[in-house]
Amino acid sequence: MWYAIIGLDHPGSLARRIEARPAHVARLEHLRDAGRLLLAGPFPALDAEDPGAAGFDGSLIVAEFGDLAAARAWADADPYIAAGVYRDVSVRPFRKVLP
Repeated sequence: MWYAIIGLDHPGSLARRIEARPAHVARLEHLRDAGRLLLAGPFPALDAEDPGAAGFDGSLIVAEFGDLAAARAWADADPYIAAGVYRDVSVRPFRKVLP
């Protein structure tokens, strides 16, 4: 089943986000390579493709896991949590309808 993982950043965490990004992206690439990643990306803090120094204030990942517990365990191990980027993470079942 698909699960939506929504991480919300601590204010002022852009430097930590940049530092932890390679490890964060490597985990996403592993899901992608396994055919289990529907989409992933950050929420710009401004209404702009490149928010510059304003950075990002969270992320959305939609990926396939065996169950909610597995999705939560994967989310809990995210490098952004260990680096203090995310202040809150929610994991919810997601049903893709379109396209």
